[in-house]
Amino acid sequence: MVLYIDADACPVKAEAERVAVRQSVPMVLVSNGGIRPSAHPLVSSVYVGSGLDEADRWIADHAGAGDVVVTSDIPLAARVIAGGAAVVKPDGQELTPANIGTTLATRDLMTDLRSADPFRQGGGRSFSKADRSRFLDTLDRVLRRVHVAARTDGGAGPGQSSIQ
Repeated sequence: MVLYIDADACPVKAEAERVAVRQSVPMVLVSNGGIRPSAHPLVSSVYVGSGLDEADRWIADHAGAGDVVVTSDIPLAARVIAGGAAVVKPDGQELTPANIGTTLATRDLMTDLRSADPFRQGGGRSFSKADRSRFLDTLDRVLRRVHVAARTDGGAGPGQSSIQ
């Protein structure tokens, strides 16, 4: 099991590290650069090219069954869920095979509405302390669930992804 963080604009990197370290889960921060590396041996950093969606591509290529991904990027979430990974958004929402289709459709609809009305101002709501707290709770719960699933499968299957 590996915890992958889509790190470029992630507001909960420190919180994810706290949970990963507490549960002894390797964590990989994937970014285009500009992210200070962690001193903890369980946390590594991967720097990808500056091209569009390079970090997303790297995460999608490496995350698999038994891994957990933290991202706000809905298309990336859909790709890694299809590959068997669990996904937690920074606001604490867990994305699953049951809700990713609706979430992706809503994202696409909102993109179309924004492009149809160039005067539409603002985005979503701001990130709150409640979001941060919900994220900590959800990530802790998801990592425990994935860890238990990996042990139940006898150590084979989930959790066998490799960091390259």
